Amino acid sequence: MRIILCGFGVVGQSLVKLFDSRSEDLYAEYGLKPRVVGVFDSKGSAVDISGLELEKLIEVKKKTGTVKNYANTKNNMSGIDMIKNLDADVVIETTASNYKDAEPGMTHIVTAMKRGMHVISVNKGPLALAFPSLMELAIYNQVIFKFSGTVGGGTPILDYAKNSLRGERISSFSGILNGTTNYILTNMANGLSFETALKDAKDKGYVEADESLDLDGLDAAAKLVILANWVMDMKVTMPDISCKGIRNVTEEDIKKARKNNCAIKLIASCNKELIVEPKEVSVDDPLCVNGTLNAIAFTSEHSGTQTIIGKGAGGMETASSILRDLLDIRQEIVKI
Repeated sequence: MRIILCGFGVVGQSLVKLFDSRSEDLYAEYGLKPRVVGVFDSKGSAVDISGLELEKLIEVKKKTGTVKNYANTKNNMSGIDMIKNLDADVVIETTASNYKDAEPGMTHIVTAMKRGMHVISVNKGPLALAFPSLMELAIYNQVIFKFSGTVGGGTPILDYAKNSLRGERISSFSGILNGTTNYILTNMANGLSFETALKDAKDKGYVEADESLDLDGLDAAAKLVILANWVMDMKVTMPDISCKGIRNVTEEDIKKARKNNCAIKLIASCNKELIVEPKEVSVDDPLCVNGTLNAIAFTSEHSGTQTIIGKGAGGMETASSILRDLLDIRQEIVKI
């Protein structure tokens, strides 16, 4: 399976390591032989239609900070050039999420679909701003569009809601969809000030380069859009979300919640309205997880409320979700 990899940060590198370490069993068990024919980062690109050497790719990135030094030839092919000119089966979009105009991920995805390539995205921006139209475009161009890593990282939240609860009618859901804010609020509950808790989260590398994505609830809102569309068949985008982050949560709020046997959590909920806001959650509620964990509770007509808990992010966890999507695409192609 020929692959173009858009972006080569933590997730892209983790994916390539996964391909390299599992190459034999992926082929033996699933008949999948991933061949990365093109990859680019912010400084340049590397292309080989016969397949790039994965170990060398990682080594070059580690030593020089970019994949453009993979070969001696100058390679400044942009992502769009790559998608337009290389023959590939799947485009994997891992560039940074952008909630203003979703670029460059949006153009990568749309161009790939128009060329008849299947797409896997862990970039939330395009889905947050244009989920309904991207799904229509995928159907029109008869390509498969997968994005299980956009919500919950390696925890299969989207698959669980769609497949494990098949036949059920989900009436509402709510949960903690951002591990960074959960980590900060957990530390505030343990006595740290907001500023100290934020600094600690930054030191550990949990906070996005643009901290407003976490602190103002934009990341959680983007995931809520994806869930509402995918699980509830809504046709919504980011402007439809009422969104409030955690910047104004005070130590008094934390103390008040504790008196009520609760903790303050940033909750994304879908129950007639789509809302992201800090709320008191009972410490006895399965949703009341700590640290960087994510948790989401789906309420359905007949089987009541089911809660799924897991790691929300991490390079290798997200890479594992991409691999699951790739195996699903392989399975669909074989059926055809």
